[in-house]
Amino acid sequence: MTALPRIVIVGGGAGGLELATRLGDRLGRRGQAEITLIERSRAHLWKPLLHEVAAGSMDLGHHELNYLAQSHWHHFRYRMGEMIGLDRTAREVIIGAVTDEDGSEITAQGRYGYDTLIIAVGSGTNDFGTPGVREHAYGIDTPEQAKRFHRRLVNACLRAHGGDGPLRAGQLQVAIIGAGATGVELSAQLHNTTRQLVAYGLDRIVAERDITLHLIEAADRVLPALPERLSAATETLLRKLGVQVHTSSKVEAVGPDGVRLADGRTIPAELTVWAAGVKAPEFLTRLDGLETNRINQLLVRPTLQTNLDDDIFALGDCAAAPWLGTERTVPPRAQAAHQQASHLYRQMRRRLAGKAVEPFQYRDFGSLVSLGEYSTVGNLMGALVGGSLMIEGYFARFMYLSLYKMHELALHGPVKVTLDTLARMITRRTEPTVKLH
Repeated sequence: MTALPRIVIVGGGAGGLELATRLGDRLGRRGQAEITLIERSRAHLWKPLLHEVAAGSMDLGHHELNYLAQSHWHHFRYRMGEMIGLDRTAREVIIGAVTDEDGSEITAQGRYGYDTLIIAVGSGTNDFGTPGVREHAYGIDTPEQAKRFHRRLVNACLRAHGGDGPLRAGQLQVAIIGAGATGVELSAQLHNTTRQLVAYGLDRIVAERDITLHLIEAADRVLPALPERLSAATETLLRKLGVQVHTSSKVEAVGPDGVRLADGRTIPAELTVWAAGVKAPEFLTRLDGLETNRINQLLVRPTLQTNLDDDIFALGDCAAAPWLGTERTVPPRAQAAHQQASHLYRQMRRRLAGKAVEPFQYRDFGSLVSLGEYSTVGNLMGALVGGSLMIEGYFARFMYLSLYKMHELALHGPVKVTLDTLARMITRRTEPTVKLH
């Protein structure tokens, strides 16, 4: 009996999980290939939602997706583990051991053979070696990090409410470093949720007087990677909300009580969030000679195949993929990972049929930034709008939510997405509008 072709996907983020699901439904269910997803976490959450978890405006339990259940429903294998190495000669992925909280081993270190390997491990923030970031700043790259920050935020409010005297300098001040999409969206969400939080009986705190949010950006404007008019509209709204926006402000160090800027200023803060920069995982630089760039992204050709190995592909934030028709690489956005997953789904079918793999063409449909309950702003691009069209308000909010629905549709199909959406609408009416723990 001939062995089935082995397609191994490492990383269960937006792109990796969408690809595993679609390949499982098509190839796995029909017995045409063996699809395996390797992921260190037990459950999936769409990464653009993490700022809402951190702010407490979203219940993680309502949006998490268990990998083991998804693999059962969609005919692929889920293997819990973290990629730590690669043997290209033997065509094996090396996976590290997994332990629980008390150090007991769950799964041992092992190797998984592949015929086609697709790496989709995403990226995290880049601290650029700034002193104090690892010790004193919170990241929100994972659900665990987002939940940890939210607990500290609630604790800070309870501590201030239970104190006897006036607030000390920096108390109930939050510094958010990095005014990209994550930092901007988090600042708006925190403005809303902190006011809702104190409304649940924390009457010793006056939000407008006691809670201050600082948004710090080294560039000369917020959202520096997006169109300038979108940036200007966003900053205007943030300032109206009372967010202290500090542009052209490079961070020199992060301490336990605040942030020191390169120009000598100090911004006091009880909590600091680092949301600046993008960097792929460091282990990618040690994958049996595969080429990477300065932020650890794997260098890939237009086909998304790595430069040195036709059997290894990369997608999403961990890949430096050429943007055909430009001198740039594909930007690290959710829409890019979604497009690349759809492209590789088609290419894996061509590959199994013995056909040549086609190049990937990224289509930029614009950018959207959600400012929580206050507004959504963005720009649409493409032939549909004749170039670039700036949008805001309810229409922009609808377009922003549709991005998440597209991700859910790729994972679940229309029936389950419709039922889940209705269930969430009902439960939101019976729960606090912000998580209190």
